Amino acid sequence: MRPCERVGVEFVDNAPVRFSNSVDLAITPEQLFEVLADAESWPNWATVITKVTWTSPEPRGVGTTRLVDMRGGLTGDEEFLVWEPNTRMAFRFNSCSTGAVAAFAEDYRVVATSEGCRLTWTLAQRLAGPARFTAFAAKPFMNMAFRRFLANLRRYTDRRFAVTTS
Repeated sequence: MRPCERVGVEFVDNAPVRFSNSVDLAITPEQLFEVLADAESWPNWATVITKVTWTSPEPRGVGTTRLVDMRGGLTGDEEFLVWEPNTRMAFRFNSCSTGAVAAFAEDYRVVATSEGCRLTWTLAQRLAGPARFTAFAAKPFMNMAFRRFLANLRRYTDRRFAVTTS
């Protein structure tokens, strides 16, 4: 693992490469946080993720850590910077399996709506080495993938919390 810059949560707002997308979900903020805290759920909707392993004990909060394994052999060692149940969570990479990532953070903001909740997901990064020069060309494709992940999340939560009638 290679160290990443230990950025603060403000990095999400001023990073050189940012993606921010929202999705309306037909579940409560509490149900969404249940999904986000469930290591097994992530590969079901963020399909680049193959495994999530919490590496610090519950209760979860600021300072909680986890390892996230992704396709292509990428692993991120994450630390949570914000943990406000049912409202917001944010984390950064403390280290990563590639030197292409200099700094990385994500922010998940949840607002209750009359029909469930709205999630706004922001991903922020500073790339290093040759990746700095290819990021501009890849940005539209990456943003499309992130929007697809949120659509997957909507389908996943619709199934997971489907109301069955007898």
